[in-house]
Amino acid sequence: MRVRTDDGIDLDVEVTGSGPGLLLVHGHGGAKEDFADHAERLAQRHTVVTFDNRGHGGSDHPTDPASYSLARMRADVWAVADAVGLDRFRVLGHSMGGMIVRRMPLEQPERVEALILMDTSAGPVPDLVPELIEIAAYVGLNDGKDALKALIDSVGALDTPPYHRLLLERPGYQEFQDRKWADTSVVMWSTVAVEIAHQPDDLPELAAISCPTLVMVGELDLPFVPGSHLMAETIPGAQLEVIPGAGHSPQFEAPDRWIEVLESFLAALPAPVS
Repeated sequence: MRVRTDDGIDLDVEVTGSGPGLLLVHGHGGAKEDFADHAERLAQRHTVVTFDNRGHGGSDHPTDPASYSLARMRADVWAVADAVGLDRFRVLGHSMGGMIVRRMPLEQPERVEALILMDTSAGPVPDLVPELIEIAAYVGLNDGKDALKALIDSVGALDTPPYHRLLLERPGYQEFQDRKWADTSVVMWSTVAVEIAHQPDDLPELAAISCPTLVMVGELDLPFVPGSHLMAETIPGAQLEVIPGAGHSPQFEAPDRWIEVLESFLAALPAPVS
């Protein structure tokens, strides 16, 4: 289905299953298919909602940089929840997705039943040098996506052995990554990357989150491991799970453990209020 936001952007949305709402929000340069391996299983007990963030996949790619921000994308998540009829829901944010959704329980706590923060941070990512991100954004906006891709590949910021193993061993995984990149707006990438590098640290405010919270991180996703510990220590009652053998995308790199942890957390939640 297509969901139109209040600024006229159409988002590509998929809904499957029945039961409590579960919104899955992908990361920077990702796609709703980042959760496709597990959507059918999760849909046995949940209404699973995935969508392409603006500037990604099958959603609209506005060309105005002002159309992109973490706050604007968070408003999109609320819009998707409203459009599919979810008054209350659980929400998972992966990487940039976590940066988008982490404030949702603070904005409308009555609507967010549970929060899952996956391979993400509460503020600027350690080792992510803002000046280098600004250079990459400049290259993308002025020299194009091919030049930007070459620069990203030369740095390999989130490359890990599990990621390279998947490229070698999982048929079609390289093509999947290539398709996601082809379907990513360079304006979005550049604009949001700079914001991510300069975002404020929300960690103190996360202490006010009152819903059940799960913090997940791959043990080899080194830029995000320390911050994940800090978020779990700050959010009251939060559960921390470090996924062995996984990097930045544990749903692909350690899928059995990832789905086990997620389903266990979801199964322990209180029954939704009707």
